[in-house]
Amino acid sequence: MQLATMNPAQIMILESFAGIKDNDELEDLMNVLRTFYAQRLEKEMQRLWDNGTLDQKALDKIENEHLRTPYNK
Repeated sequence: MQLATMNPAQIMILESFAGIKDNDELEDLMNVLRTFYAQRLEKEMQRLWDNGTLDQKALDKIENEHLRTPYNK
């Protein structure tokens, strides 16, 4: 078994969660992380739109597509 090394961002997140005192603080920190990733996603989508990778035709094509991994039965 090989130990995984953590990068600075992972260590910072663990240290941040270690200092959480109650559920309200946890929710506040989670909201910060959600906002960060939502902004990052929005920026990437804009980049794809600007370079032509993502356009209305591509959006229309995937609008009703089922993209989740199917569950094993």
